[in-house]
Parts: sequence; C-alpha cells; structure tokens
Amino acid sequence: MTPTEEIARRRAFAIISHPDAGKTTLTEKFLLYGGAVQLAGSVTARKDQRTATSDWMELEKKRGISISSTVLQFDYQGYRINLLDTPGHKDFSEDTYRVLTAVDGVVMVIDAGKGIEAQTRKLFEICRRRGVPIFTFMNKLDRPTRDPMELMDELETVLGIQAYAMNWPLGTGSDFAGVYDRGGKQAHFFERTAGGAYRAPETIHDLGAPAVRARFSDETYARVAEELETLEIAGSEFDQEKVLAGQLTPVLFGSASNNFGVQLLLDSFLAHSSPPRSRVAAGGRVVEPTEPAFSGFVFKIQANMDPRHRDRIAFVRVCSGKFTREMAVTHAQSGKRVRLNSSHKLFGRERETVDEAYPGDVIGLVGHAGFGIGDTLTEDPAIVYDEIPRFAPEVFAYIHSQSTSQFKRFREGLDQLLQEGVVQGLKVADSMRQTPLLAAVGPLQFEVVQYRLESEYGAGTRLENAPWGMMRWVAPDTDTEALGGALPSGSALATDADEQPVVLFPSEWAMGYFQRQNKAVELSATPFQKAR
Repeated sequence: MTPTEEIARRRAFAIISHPDAGKTTLTEKFLLYGGAVQLAGSVTARKDQRTATSDWMELEKKRGISISSTVLQFDYQGYRINLLDTPGHKDFSEDTYRVLTAVDGVVMVIDAGKGIEAQTRKLFEICRRRGVPIFTFMNKLDRPTRDPMELMDELETVLGIQAYAMNWPLGTGSDFAGVYDRGGKQAHFFERTAGGAYRAPETIHDLGAPAVRARFSDETYARVAEELETLEIAGSEFDQEKVLAGQLTPVLFGSASNNFGVQLLLDSFLAHSSPPRSRVAAGGRVVEPTEPAFSGFVFKIQANMDPRHRDRIAFVRVCSGKFTREMAVTHAQSGKRVRLNSSHKLFGRERETVDEAYPGDVIGLVGHAGFGIGDTLTEDPAIVYDEIPRFAPEVFAYIHSQSTSQFKRFREGLDQLLQEGVVQGLKVADSMRQTPLLAAVGPLQFEVVQYRLESEYGAGTRLENAPWGMMRWVAPDTDTEALGGALPSGSALATDADEQPVVLFPSEWAMGYFQRQNKAVELSATPFQKAR
C-alpha cells in the first residue's frame, strides 16, 4: 500500500459517556464484532490469544468504573482501528480531555432511559469546540426507555446539534427485538445470547414482510411505521459534510449488553467518519497527514501497566509522515535528538513491537523519561503542537508517607504519578512545609494515587485535607510580590509543576471578592500559554 492508502484506512476514535451509560460494555462489543476478541469481556493469559479488557487496572474492576483511558488497536474489514476507551466519571475529566485531542471522531453513548446527563453535556461541549465529528449510540433499548422521538429532540434542543436517525428501534424494553436500518430499508432482528458474550444471531427482512408484522402487535407496528414516516417528512436530512464538521450527529439505537445493533453502529461509523485530519501547530501552521516529515505528540503517560513490564509508556498520536522503529526525531520541548527504539502497538495492557505506523495510529514508546504530556516529536523542528491544557483543580490535599523506611519508594512513585498527570503537584510560596501538596479535579483521583502508590510501589500513604477549594493561574507578567499582599484571608500564592504562578482560594466567594478588588490581575481556569 502507498502511504496515502495507509492513511485513508486509519480511524482513531474515542467512546465517551456519562458514567454507567454502557461505554466500556460497548468498547468490549466493538472488539467482539471487530474480531479482536472471541468472547466479550474475556481475560486470558495465553499469549497466542488477543483477548483483553479495556478496564485493566485492578481498582477499576473493584470500583466498576473506568479510571484510565485505554488504547485498543485492531484491524477490521480493511480498516486499521485505534479505539480509545475513556473514563466516564467527572473526576477523571482531564484524562478524557487528553484523549479527545488525539482522535478524529467520537461515539457518544447515551442511556436511552435517562437521556442526556451532565457529563455527557460537558464532553460534548469539548468535542464541539474542537470540531470533532460525533456519532450517537442510544443504548439500553432492552430496558424501559424514554420515547425515541423525545430523545432525538433532546439532542437537538439541549446540545444544539442536528440529529439524523440512521436506524430506528423496533420496540423497547422487553419488547425490543431489533432495529430498522433506514439506509438499507431493512429490519434487523436479533436473538439474545447468554450474557451477551457472543455475537447475537441476526435475521434481516423487509419492513413489510409477514415475518416482521408477526413480531409485533398491530398497534406497535402502526406506531413504528408512523414514526418512520415522521422522520422522513420532518427529520433532519443526512449531510456527510455536516457530520465531518461536527454539526450533525448520526444516531443509532441498540443494546450493547445484548449486542443488538452493535455491528450496524461500527459499520456506520467507519463508513461515515473521517480518516486522519490535518492538525494546527504553533503559529497557525496546518500540518497535513500526507506531509512527508514524521510528527506526533504525547497525550498520555502510563507506568506499570503490566506487572511483567515495570516501565513507563508514552502514548503518541502520529499526525504526519511515517513512523519507523529506531528513527531519530527532535523532542521539541528540549531540542534534543532522540532515537525511538522501543515502540509498541497497544491492546489494553498487552503490547507487541511495531516497526512502522502512519497518521491516525497511536503507538507506545518506552524508555524516555524526559517525555511529558503534550510534548512534540518531529523530524521537522518547525512543527510544534500546542500544549494540552490542564483543568483547574477543585480539591487539594497533602500526602504523607506512612513510614520513613518507605519514603524513597513513596517519593519515586509520587514523582512518576505527577509526571503522568494523575494529579497536579503544587508548591506554596513561603511555606516551610515539605509535605507534597496535591491538586485534583475530584477526590477519586486521590484514591487512585494512594492505591497505585501502595500496589505498584509498596508505599502506604495518608492524606491530609488542605484548606483550599479553588485555583486559578496568574498571568506570567504579574507582580507576584504585590499580589501576595492583596490576597484575601485564607488564600495563598503557589506555583505549579511548570513554575507558573497560581492562586489558591478557600472558596468561590473569596475568588470573586479578589477579582472585584483587583480588576487588573488576570486569572485563568487553564494555564497561560508559555512563550516560545
């Protein structure tokens, strides 16, 4: 294949949702229908089987939620798919945001019984700001649901995006039997399998076939026919250009747990989504995937994914050119030339050596302690991608080592987790305390830090709540000495890991009071861009 053909067959996308909408279940079913696993949700130690789960961390299994984003790469019907499962819980929004910088499309999973929820809306807004194409999967049709027409209307009114139903549910709840594919003009009926572990047996008929009418009461059949007619007359028209611009979302209905409609969703996404898109680098330069010089950026760092490999992986999204193992590139942030020797294709926590990769691929690089989140790797030093913004933390705590004998392991592990971006580390100005101060979007991030320090580094810890509830970055040219004297009671001046000044406020009221009294001081909920 030519490089252009290799690029055209790549798809990099993430699955996003509110917690418990079925995101990780859908990820497993994509792997099942994509042929990457033979049994959905299975985990095996056999090296000759490509079976893994996206929730690989033991804490994820205990809590029943996704804590860390996961890369799953596999081939399906001529496509090379890079699928990224993301955390749904709001406390891990930063990890999800980083992933969204590395994809060209998303599948948004919505619980059809609940409709659009808070985290769904927040993630959607991030996608819309980046112009990422969004495909919507109305999940859990096998349970009691809201009216499908209401769900479609909610997408358009609450999220402000046009919605086009690619298929339509044939019944809901215990009567949910399948979906009508509007493009193929055929009804797809499915049969349940034990635990949804295998592909659901499927039969396909024309909508007016006797076998279809026999599945429903006259009332249900008439209602479905009326809804489909309404969609044809009053619904949005399908427009591929609007889909790729993030202005129209194709909507598909189904049940991930029972495998109803999963293959239709996967096939529809691949047919209508975008191959790798151009990227905007610093200075407004547009970098096309076909540009000959290799470039990419680090969007995630993870240590100790596999107990057999106590190492550190930098996840890199390839943006242009061709990656080849052992190639030499420039690390833009340090200006150093580095050789990329240990490169891997990723499937959950499983890995295998990869010799080449193209735009749209995600590769894992091992053995580069100097790489940080947002860093650019490139053959052309003129290409530097913008940094990945961090979120303003809302919870703060000091973390103590429980034992002096474990302090070295504690410090080593904490430094690694801070570099991964699991939480942020702060240093309070003029403070004599040596205890590390951590800052996070939500308290579950602290739980992850403590769990990983204990399980991966053998370091027990104790948390001490800190008295702040808000943080804002301060413009770099601010006179911080004068600023310190103007802060309200209970506030503090500090610096982040990049030595950028921040202010810690005890409450939102205190921050508002400070801003009213000091209108010339510029505060921001995200770090100020550093001068290049």
